Amino acid sequence: MDIRIGIINSPREINFESSQSSKEIQAVVSSALDSGAKYFTLTDVRGSVYVVPLESFGYLEIGSEESRRVGFVA
Repeated sequence: MDIRIGIINSPREINFESSQSSKEIQAVVSSALDSGAKYFTLTDVRGSVYVVPLESFGYLEIGSEESRRVGFVA
């Protein structure tokens, strides 16, 4: 699952791949926004943890769950 997180007042984005499903990611972010939490955390496929403060959170883009195909199709 490709994840892209936009940060307010920053031209760069946080990009990583996660093994979590799109529903799990949506639940984490939604519950943090609804509860008034100060941050939310997501984990990538290598086990790195990303802590995103909600005061600088701009947007979340969740890519498709299908893996990319590599190579040429005949």
